[in-house]
Amino acid sequence: MASSLFSALRSHIRNSISQFPIHRRLPLITIINRPPSISSSSPNLPPPDCPFSRCFSTLRRQPDRPKKLDIGAKARQLQNRRLWGYTLTISCIAGFVIIVLNNFSDQLVFYVTPTEALEKFQANPSKNRFRLGGLVLEGSVTHPASSPEMEFVVTDLITDILVKYEGSLPDLFREGHSAIVEGFVYPLTDEVRGKLASAGKPVSDKARSIEFYFQGTEVLAKHDEKYMPKEVAAALERNKAKLKEEEEAKSVEEKVAES
Repeated sequence: MASSLFSALRSHIRNSISQFPIHRRLPLITIINRPPSISSSSPNLPPPDCPFSRCFSTLRRQPDRPKKLDIGAKARQLQNRRLWGYTLTISCIAGFVIIVLNNFSDQLVFYVTPTEALEKFQANPSKNRFRLGGLVLEGSVTHPASSPEMEFVVTDLITDILVKYEGSLPDLFREGHSAIVEGFVYPLTDEVRGKLASAGKPVSDKARSIEFYFQGTEVLAKHDEKYMPKEVAAALERNKAKLKEEEEAKSVEEKVAES
C-alpha cells in the first residue's frame, strides 16, 4: 500500500513539473548573434513586437514646438535698425558737405580794402590771403634796377599798405588809378624793412609805419573806379565822405580858434 501511494505521488509531481516550460541554455555563438532585446528595466516602453512601438518612437523623436513670435518686438527691432541706418547716412552726408564747404571757403578770395584786410588778418592770422582793392598812391611806385621786385602803395584813403610784387604789370596800371592785387598779408619785420626799395620816400612813410605788408601774386588794373568791385567802390565812397567830414570839422575848429 505504501508503494502505491509513493508511485501516485511521484506521477503527480512529474505531471506538475511538465506543465512549466523548460528553457534550454543556448550556445555562446547564438547569444552573440542574437539582436538586443529591450531591458525589463524599462517597463513603460512597449515590446518590440507591439504595433504601436513605431508610433511611440515617432512621438518621442518629435522636436519641441517653437515658441510664439512677438510680432511687435520684431517690428520695433526693424524700426530701430532703420532709424540707425538713416542716422548714420545723414551724419556721413553732413560731414562730407562740411568738409567740402570748408575747402571751398579756403579757396575763396574776397575783395577787401587795406583797412579790412588788416582787421581780418589781426583777427585770424591763418587767413592771410586776400584780393586787395584800392587806389595806387601817386608817387609810390618804386622799381629798382637791381631787383626784379617792385613796390607800390595801395590805399583806401584811410589806410595805406605797402605792396611788393614781382612780375609784369598790366598796361592799364597807373598811379592814381584803381587796381586789384591778389596775394598775402605778412608781418613787416626789421629784416624786410631793411630791404625795402622805397625806404626814404615820404609818400610811403605811412605805409611803412604799420607792421604789415602785402605780397602780391597777381595785379589786375582798371582805368576807372567804375570797374572796381562793388565792395571796394562802396568803401572808397564811405572813406571819401568820412575824410570830407573830418576836413569840414577841422576847418570849423580853425575858424572858431581864430575868432
